[in-house]
Amino acid sequence: MPTLPVLAGFAIGAVFGVVGLLSGFCLMSSLRDWWTRDDGRRIRSYALAVAVAILGTQVVAAAGLIDITKSLYLQPSFSAPLIFIGGILFGLGMMLSNGCASRAVVLLGKGNLRSLAVLTIIGVTAQMTLKGLLAPARLAILQWTQMTPAANSMPALLDRLGLNGGTARIAAALSVGGVLLVFALSHRELRRSPGQMLAGLAMGSLVVAGWLATGWLGADDFDPVPVASLTFISPVADTLQFIMLSTGMTLNFGIALVAGVLVGSLLTALLTGRFAFEGYTSAGHTGRSMAGAALMGIGGAMAYGCSVGQGLTGLSTLALPSFIAVAGILVGAALALRGFAARPVFAAQ
Repeated sequence: MPTLPVLAGFAIGAVFGVVGLLSGFCLMSSLRDWWTRDDGRRIRSYALAVAVAILGTQVVAAAGLIDITKSLYLQPSFSAPLIFIGGILFGLGMMLSNGCASRAVVLLGKGNLRSLAVLTIIGVTAQMTLKGLLAPARLAILQWTQMTPAANSMPALLDRLGLNGGTARIAAALSVGGVLLVFALSHRELRRSPGQMLAGLAMGSLVVAGWLATGWLGADDFDPVPVASLTFISPVADTLQFIMLSTGMTLNFGIALVAGVLVGSLLTALLTGRFAFEGYTSAGHTGRSMAGAALMGIGGAMAYGCSVGQGLTGLSTLALPSFIAVAGILVGAALALRGFAARPVFAAQ
């Protein structure tokens, strides 16, 4: 594995950890604030991050600096039902665990021991779904429902409708990114929250930086690096495996990213006096969190990503499967928030 992409992954992760801890950047808390407290600042910040990620990624791709068609998100064949169901499971899980995988890494850096349990379960269940006991079922569903559509992204779809490649890319990026920008910046409370605005700009920019780290710095015909950016389900699983079996593995961008987030969050927590050990408060709290972690690991593996992996990085490619995955995550989050969360065993603690 080339050194530069690994170092870049660690640096990108460190910035993610700093920004994530200071701003509370998280899709779960953003949706909860928006749906239950009528506070739209953080969801608008998330939308701003997606807009920046889309526009920046499409610019560097159009410039020929990276080839996003080699990424996981733009495969010619995919299973919409598998991805959508995986998204639902992930959405349910992040609400039950009170945070997604990336948020768990950030919180672990500030001493939240619940996050250690959540990340361990995510890593184990993701590996089970990708390569272990649950893999045959996942592969069977994939083979049964897999399709090869004429277009696998919004630019490709517009190209099929008559726009040429460059025009289709611009039209797709501006339509989706523009709508998200308007949604974010039209909110007066967000404009009055410079910290949340900076968080959105930073997180979106980190997605672009991740693409450049693997697709440009990592471009090597003799030792190619998978073209990827910010995502946490598979990297958390790989990190757990690396900790246990490091002699049989090599560092990669994803492992370095997770390590960087942890270090960035830890240093920020120590410097700002936010570091404090925290644990579970009851058996119900423990069961709710662990069940959510298992759903995130399984669902994230099925959906090829998490609220960051699909919600930011996947959408930045304008891949149709990513829109399906995000729709599933939103449905799952809504079901958890309006259904399971009201039951005593799942009550927030």
